[in-house]
Amino acid sequence: MGIRFYRAYTPSTRNRSVSEFKEISKIKPAKSLTSWLHRSKGRNNRGIITSRHRGGGHKRLYRQIDFQRTKIGIPAKVATIEYDPNRNARIALLHYQDGEKNYIIYPHGLKIGEIIISDLEAPIGIGNALPLANMPLGTEVHNIELHPGAGGQLVRAAGTVAQLVAKEGQFVTLRLPSGEVRLVSKDCWATIGQVGNIDSSNLTLGKAGRNRWLGRRPTVRGVVMNPVDHPHGGGEGRAPIGRSHPVTPWGRPALGQRTRKSKKYSTRFILRRRK
Repeated sequence: MGIRFYRAYTPSTRNRSVSEFKEISKIKPAKSLTSWLHRSKGRNNRGIITSRHRGGGHKRLYRQIDFQRTKIGIPAKVATIEYDPNRNARIALLHYQDGEKNYIIYPHGLKIGEIIISDLEAPIGIGNALPLANMPLGTEVHNIELHPGAGGQLVRAAGTVAQLVAKEGQFVTLRLPSGEVRLVSKDCWATIGQVGNIDSSNLTLGKAGRNRWLGRRPTVRGVVMNPVDHPHGGGEGRAPIGRSHPVTPWGRPALGQRTRKSKKYSTRFILRRRK
């Protein structure tokens, strides 16, 4: 994947960059694998805003992704590589030998026409899925299950990759993209390779309107609000926050304060926390 830059013929195109989309081979998704997507816009079932700064944006069709790689032992041909508006990674359409079709997260380097498989003893090749116990040390993987059979939950964003660094007993040790090192059951499945669209993190939006297209509404700093709206608000002129540490609108510590629960059940599986 490459990045395309604009000439500065307007202020908004001066620093704007977009993906080249060279790897995209088809514009319209498979109709049988799409469905209507309800977008909550940050509201709960009573219509109350529970997640700020969400709403608007372009309409989206949801592409049903096979995170579980359920077609075990049946080879599949990579038919197309497509854009997905619901994630920053690309997706690949697989045509299985039994006639079924499925979408998967597109791994970097996978070519149209290649044959991939999901199997207990699948070869170590890009796009193949198999249990972590059957992979050699040093293997780079993505779309990793946290619980056997639950489907991939870890390492699904564009350009991300985890590495298998050790095996011991019922667990394997993974180094995740965040730098966290944790234990995962050896019976969990993962897909070989790195997630595609690796230049996604280098894109520059260039203007506020492009954020609105993505469904993100404006964010206002707490220090410019009134005291009734934010703990940082109020004061005469350009005032400091008036506290020893920054806080959220609800008074919780912010900006650097760790928020993970100390007694969370999965803490014992984390060997080294993320930076």
